[in-house]
Amino acid sequence: MTVKDYEVLMASRMRQPRLKHSKNVAKEAVRLAKKYGADVSKAELAGILHDATKETPEEEQLSLIERAGIVLTPLERTTHKLWHAISGAAFVQVELGITDEDIINSIRFHTTGREGMSLLEKVIFIADFTSAERDYDGVDKMRKAADKSLEEAMLEGLSFTIADLSQRKLAIAPDTFAAYNEVAIIKTNKKK
Repeated sequence: MTVKDYEVLMASRMRQPRLKHSKNVAKEAVRLAKKYGADVSKAELAGILHDATKETPEEEQLSLIERAGIVLTPLERTTHKLWHAISGAAFVQVELGITDEDIINSIRFHTTGREGMSLLEKVIFIADFTSAERDYDGVDKMRKAADKSLEEAMLEGLSFTIADLSQRKLAIAPDTFAAYNEVAIIKTNKKK
């Protein structure tokens, strides 16, 4: 299937605003992939598919996760907001037959990040934060960071996530802390 074919499929799975977001993420992912040397075609595909199950009923998401053999941690099981990334990764494997681990992981970790993220994973994580329709407080700072360096953008995005979730007294995925610490250490070591 081509990216256009996947776009048509996504149009049948989500409402127009979510489809617009997915197209914008794909477009931004292509831009960032070109800038930082990631695989452009994988970036576009992961971008269009990253929210494939965002509007899918929770029972169906859990079924996809189980069919893919993914075992949720206690935090993941109780934090339904994380499910769409996990079930999205399961969906592309189980339903679409995509076997590229980098694409699967880019979808799986686009909300939490994780330690040891690939270049493509970072591109999708950042593209989701900076896509054209985003207008949250701090988006301009995030876009500037994305143009400066991937590490700078990752640090901004992860800091934003940690601050937002802690302010709202919500659980924070251990993967998010691990990603933050890894990027902070990389940035500190570059300064030395």
